Amino acid sequence: MGAVAVGAWRRSLKPSLRLCAGFFLSLVLCASAEATEVDTAAPALFAQHCASCHGEKRLGGMGPALLPQSLERLRKPEATSVISNGRAATQMAGFSKLLKADEIAQLVQWIYSPVSPAPSWTEADIRASRIETPGAAALPAKPLWSADPMNLFVVVEGGSHHVSLVDGERFEVMHRFPSRFALHGGPKFTLDGRFVYFGSRDGWITKYDLWNLTVVAEVRAGINMRNVAVSADGRWIMAANYLPNNLALFDADLKLVRSYAAATHDGKLTSRVSAVYDATPRNSFVVALKDISELWEISYDRAAAPIYDGLVHDYKMGEAIATPGFLGVRRTPLEEPLDDFFFDQSYRHVIGTTRPKADGSTQAQVVNLDARRRVASFPLSGMPHLGSGITFAWNGTTVLASPNLKDGAVTVVDMKNWQVVKSIATPGPGFFMRSHENSRYAWVDSMMSPTGRDSLTVIDKATLEVVAQVREPGRTLSHIEFTKDGRYALASLGEMDGALIVYDTQTFKEVKRLPMSKPIGKYNVWNKISRSEGTSH
Repeated sequence: MGAVAVGAWRRSLKPSLRLCAGFFLSLVLCASAEATEVDTAAPALFAQHCASCHGEKRLGGMGPALLPQSLERLRKPEATSVISNGRAATQMAGFSKLLKADEIAQLVQWIYSPVSPAPSWTEADIRASRIETPGAAALPAKPLWSADPMNLFVVVEGGSHHVSLVDGERFEVMHRFPSRFALHGGPKFTLDGRFVYFGSRDGWITKYDLWNLTVVAEVRAGINMRNVAVSADGRWIMAANYLPNNLALFDADLKLVRSYAAATHDGKLTSRVSAVYDATPRNSFVVALKDISELWEISYDRAAAPIYDGLVHDYKMGEAIATPGFLGVRRTPLEEPLDDFFFDQSYRHVIGTTRPKADGSTQAQVVNLDARRRVASFPLSGMPHLGSGITFAWNGTTVLASPNLKDGAVTVVDMKNWQVVKSIATPGPGFFMRSHENSRYAWVDSMMSPTGRDSLTVIDKATLEVVAQVREPGRTLSHIEFTKDGRYALASLGEMDGALIVYDTQTFKEVKRLPMSKPIGKYNVWNKISRSEGTSH
């Protein structure tokens, strides 16, 4: 598309293409439970109604990719309703007058079937996908608005695929703009708070200028992407991909620098990339691999020490043949892959969880990034979500507290001896936990529970006791984020007719609510760039 502003090409679509462009945004196509094979008419239906936007091979174009990996979280009842009736305030029109029910069923079987041969996404594809907004680089280096730029909330609305910018003092929406489909992994900010980078499940990275309220550039890093990370100096952006099995490194303008095949040193095994995070004090990215028992560290420090792979008795002795440390892969061998991980406050250690054993038990591994080996392990019940854990001071030590995706509990671990201090009962399995250094309390949701999803549990960090619960009966309440000063907490009412709810963190009473369409996450600029002890990386 060349150097065309993102909003412009969306508005310029012909009516015949708008149906297709909205096709995935609301996606549809629900197959009947009895359907087990792809109907021979499906490819023709796809070519007629979808290929012009989503590509002949379903890899995406003006619309996102339609592949099994991209559709993992799509709820078929929702999809059926949307494709039949359309979605208000979007370019998605209803297909019920164009397609019969059996045709919709045929199409869904088609898009949920693997593409053969397996799709690829090369460095040439990445470079060709890049879009730049003309003139964005010359915009003034000051906000167009008067609110505190460090107390700004970026709110991802999953229901309408928009992003809202909320003033953290007045609790008012300042601006709202369309996003790529299915943003995932949390937005990442530059240290001055001016730019934010979004990653979508279908591989797009968007650089957005918060001060001038415009998209700066976009690029497609892969076909199925997990998340992005931004370096401490704002010069590097790295994308973690499931498909293809690689990492992609960009400069600040989203120009590709290089890619890394997620493979063992001998190249015999490849892996999906679970996640990449910036380790700010180390000037490096740390990478978790889904299918290989390794943890990677990639330094963006030009003075990084050389890397010694192979048989090394002592990493300090500089044995083996060295490769450059700058932008090189420093491998830490593991006994088994880490599904999720968390940094300690020094960023010297990674605390990760392995996949549950046959008996359902889970082990946490503590890996020293300097020594490049595991230094401790301890059992954890259920399925802890360490990526959304928090740390705080308790009884003269620092503890890690993590929600649990399987059990109704928060696990608290002493980070000096790596022992479980306490398991705090909650109404059900949860996904997000948050606090703030200026608040006595931590908040955790139970959004994974059919019965407890309407509750937020408030825990006293001094006593490790539950002191309160707030509820929205029968509706999903999740993802707390604090204001810059910790005085208020904002929660997501995760429904299509949902809202952003503001709570007083001392009384736990509602202060205000802003209507929104399934707000799935909100992120305070200051808390993220300052690495607040109450937020995750």
